[in-house]
Amino acid sequence: MRIQQKEHSRFRWINLHSSQLSIQEDTDIIQGLSNQPKTLPCRYLYDDQGSELFEQICELPEYYPTRTEQAILETSALEIAQMTGLCTLIELGSGSSRKTRLLLDAYSQFQQELQYFPIDVSAGILQTTALDLLHQYPKLNLCGLAGTYEQALAQLPPAEFENRMLIFLGSTLGNLNEQECNDFLTQIQRALKPGEFFLFGVDLQKPIEIIEAAYNNSQSITAAFNLNTLHHLNRRFQGNFEVNQFEHWAFYNPVAHQIEMHLRSLKNQTAVLEALDYQVSLQSGETIRTEISRKFHLPTLVSVLENHALQPLQIWSDPQGWFGLILCQRQITTHEYL
Repeated sequence: MRIQQKEHSRFRWINLHSSQLSIQEDTDIIQGLSNQPKTLPCRYLYDDQGSELFEQICELPEYYPTRTEQAILETSALEIAQMTGLCTLIELGSGSSRKTRLLLDAYSQFQQELQYFPIDVSAGILQTTALDLLHQYPKLNLCGLAGTYEQALAQLPPAEFENRMLIFLGSTLGNLNEQECNDFLTQIQRALKPGEFFLFGVDLQKPIEIIEAAYNNSQSITAAFNLNTLHHLNRRFQGNFEVNQFEHWAFYNPVAHQIEMHLRSLKNQTAVLEALDYQVSLQSGETIRTEISRKFHLPTLVSVLENHALQPLQIWSDPQGWFGLILCQRQITTHEYL
């Protein structure tokens, strides 16, 4: 995919998608839909249409995470830039880069040149965002990477400046279960060199009614976002899911401290994904879990980070303690001393 390279000489594009990823996608879908209960990887929420719907969700009054994290960044961005110094910014799941602009504004105050690598599975939103950012920031050099977190962490570009900072905003870490979270932090540890930085946001534990309202908004945009997963599968894998025969269902699991988002079948039905040569049957009332969103306890999370050689330097939060923004620095391990 090429994006107006002649008009924007400060832009580069790398497509990380591969046939190996396609095989992994096939395996993930078939394995998930064969499970009891059925599941799908949450990345299938985010095709171009899904990414647009999520941007709308972020504007809703019930959806507190985005505005709360943004408010924290508004007061902490300059301090973050001062703590890291001259830095190449690399963002996982960049989307519209809405909140990252606060960091770009902060680094602009003392860097003559900005280096930013947005990474997203949605090539469409990467293109739109790249063109916008290049116009907004004359000092910006941007390289868009289309692919998954796993691909990006395995192929991170070298630092243009003295250091790199990996950015992972939006409490996306909460979409991973405990084992996946540990695996992901291991990838972060391996991807960063000692002394480099990891900045990420996490949603914290709070009253259930506040959490559930954020995922069951009255405008039904989250429902459309969730149901779009089936549209995505139909388009991508020649499927015939009857999307109008499913409903959105989201609830808080107090034992696991997580929101669970499901698609619930409204009848006994069978769907076929022709490109995968796969058929799935559902009973009326049976669900497909499309996402989890874990809500974290900060002291426990800090211990997990330290076990991955990621030392929290500073934790910022809002006055209500609903959300946390954590800046970590990669530590040198005993093995690396040798």
